[in-house]
Amino acid sequence: MAKWMVSAKKADFNGIARRFGIDPVIARIIRNRDLISEKEIESFLHGGLEELHSPYLLKDVEKAAKLLLGKIAEGKKIRIIGDYDIDGVCSTYILTAGLRACGAVTDAVIPHRILDGYGLNDQLIADAYDAGIDTILTCDNGIAAADQIAYAKSLGMTVLVTDHHEVPYEVQPDGVRREILPAADAVVDPKQQSCGYPFDGICGAVVAYKLIQVLLDQASTAGEGTVPAGAPPERGSAGWQQTEQELLAFAAFATIGDVMELVDENRIIVKYGLKLIEKSANYGLRALVNVNGLQDKPLSVYHIGFVLGPCLNATGRLDTAARALQMFLAEEKAEAVAIAGELKELNDSRKGMTLQGTERAIEMIENTSLKEDKVLVVYLPECHESLAGIIAGRLRERYHKPAFVLTRAEEGVKGSGRSIDAYPMYDKMSECKELYTKYGGHRLAAGVSMPEENVDCFRDYLNLHCGLQPEDFEEKILIDVPMPMSYVTMAFVKQLSVLEPFGNGNPKPFFAQKDLRIWKGRILGKNSNVGKYVVKDEMDRQYDMMYFGNLELWHAFLEAHFGQEELDRLYRTGSERIRINVIYYPDINVYQGRESLQMIMKDYCVSDR
Repeated sequence: MAKWMVSAKKADFNGIARRFGIDPVIARIIRNRDLISEKEIESFLHGGLEELHSPYLLKDVEKAAKLLLGKIAEGKKIRIIGDYDIDGVCSTYILTAGLRACGAVTDAVIPHRILDGYGLNDQLIADAYDAGIDTILTCDNGIAAADQIAYAKSLGMTVLVTDHHEVPYEVQPDGVRREILPAADAVVDPKQQSCGYPFDGICGAVVAYKLIQVLLDQASTAGEGTVPAGAPPERGSAGWQQTEQELLAFAAFATIGDVMELVDENRIIVKYGLKLIEKSANYGLRALVNVNGLQDKPLSVYHIGFVLGPCLNATGRLDTAARALQMFLAEEKAEAVAIAGELKELNDSRKGMTLQGTERAIEMIENTSLKEDKVLVVYLPECHESLAGIIAGRLRERYHKPAFVLTRAEEGVKGSGRSIDAYPMYDKMSECKELYTKYGGHRLAAGVSMPEENVDCFRDYLNLHCGLQPEDFEEKILIDVPMPMSYVTMAFVKQLSVLEPFGNGNPKPFFAQKDLRIWKGRILGKNSNVGKYVVKDEMDRQYDMMYFGNLELWHAFLEAHFGQEELDRLYRTGSERIRINVIYYPDINVYQGRESLQMIMKDYCVSDR
């Protein structure tokens, strides 16, 4: 069972409620998000696009824009090299669309996950050189490609890097970290120590967006002859605003898809970007929304993260992410619709393959010594290498341990890892980097390649030096407010929307109630995987409650504490004995145009009554 923790941060909740016209409970939730000053609260509730950080604060961004403007004026060929995930595809689109709006001669290449691997490689450089490319512009990669960039420079090419990943480093004898930056003509990455950008938690697409903002700004004010005549939209014009809004929609899509924390400017980008996605004129984006049945519906973080985004990832995993980019660049509606259909079919196929791989991994862990490890390293030679990261994420969720899934590749072994808060994955991997042929990532996720004979050493080293304690593996659920369900009204639930968008870094608020009687229940869903219950409080007031979690574990819990007979009675005539404590959040159910309150159960434990 998870460990329940009640947030006990103090503030004048009634005063905050009066000042901002919100419920005192919502004031408590805002304080739980570590927002203290009136300025911070005002920005959280009502922050607009004007509060986004100036792109000019990014180190080398102005330098990169000036170099690009020079190349555009000279008619030089510019090649964008991106990545095959959501962030990489959106970054590539943003740069391609932005450069073309400024009259650039540009094309884009997204590496093939299996044939090319992540980021730059010598063959991609050589191909660009043979194609007469003058300038390579990276996005969502490049910060760790020092050798490849040196090769490009030796060929006389200009290289500009935009990235958001951690900068590689080496630890000097005195214990100080020394950054290893590539010798590119400009490096735009907020994670650089010398970068003064106030928030380094942006994704690669936002970095690309910031560069295009500067490029558009400088192009619109450049002197005659600096850029092709009439190429950039006039500053402040409708065309300018349309270009920026379209690109902001893709930056928001990538921010969600790359699971960035929805704090600081990320929250504003996503808040406004979701609305821009809903009304986007981009044929590809509209087609993707439509084939997933989300047209004319308000989009949420969930829709991007779990419905639309996986379609982009699926094509990068099972085919080529170039198809997703082609969809976004499509100038004909029919082409966009056809590709969107392909992407959805690929994602449906990916779901089945992921389930099979996850089941194999769990079986291996449960039946071997792996179960005792603090850091899970599961080698599935036959698993499609593109699914390793997804399966690692499923293992992390199930066992609440850092997890790596490795697969056999053309050259050795490749894999991906997903971590927990207590384990800085990239830093820990860096301690044994001599085992790898290639690696990269950040605190919570990483990718790695290594010779097959190093797999056991990799597992042994990470477990021996992980530094994790038993409490690090315990799932923790933070309760915002212990609050009876009787407090919940339709107006209160609707007011909770001021806290949206919810996601990583800004989770849905959770409430708790003790001694709730689970009275009647029934099983719903085409897979019989949803529980719907009528519950009663101590005053015999009734509420509808849904449970979307693991019904098998839920039923085992009820049987263990109340008996099989009482469990059967719950679903037949109703139970008088099942009393539990629950963590929940309130929601509004809409059925045939009618709205009703319902509670969503997050977790449960035995009542101490």
